[in-house]
Amino acid sequence: MNLPSKLTGLQSLVERILHAVGEDPKREGLLKTPERVEKSLKFLTSGYDIDVDKLVNDALYSENYNEMVIVKDIDVYSLCEHHMLPFFGKCHVAYLPQGKIIGLSKVPRLIDAYSRRLQVQERLTTEIAQCIQSIVKPAGVAVVIDALHLCMSMRGVGKQNSYTTTSSMLGCFKDDARTRSEFLSLLALSRNSH
Repeated sequence: MNLPSKLTGLQSLVERILHAVGEDPKREGLLKTPERVEKSLKFLTSGYDIDVDKLVNDALYSENYNEMVIVKDIDVYSLCEHHMLPFFGKCHVAYLPQGKIIGLSKVPRLIDAYSRRLQVQERLTTEIAQCIQSIVKPAGVAVVIDALHLCMSMRGVGKQNSYTTTSSMLGCFKDDARTRSEFLSLLALSRNSH
């Protein structure tokens, strides 16, 4: 007797994909796969539901500090919008305060808000920089992301260990070569010390 599938929405689509690739969704190891995939995709794309203003909340502080603030080596995980395969690596953020600083834990949370969406690395880098510029209103922001793309490593050209580096420089980081150079020098020191 053929009972209608209890799966709805994403789960039923995953079941159809399993059929399409020649698998049996009723096989023991795949019984809960549609449910697991739905949960993982909802988590991996949860950034669409995040209001960054609420995320920052009241974690902006008046401070007379006017030197560079750098948060380095923040893990970043995202899904390539072209193949829905992961890309992951490190994100480095710097800003030059103008009377306000942001709580340090908010920087990785802002990165997660934008990386948990279907993305391209270039846009992700720019969105993070523009968000920090808009919220903190510093003299400038710099964001650099180094990432490994599984769409390049697992398929296509099949090149393992090929990292892509993107940057977005706003304000003084774009306009002042000395500020940009200081940030990139400090970033290089960090990379060489690991």
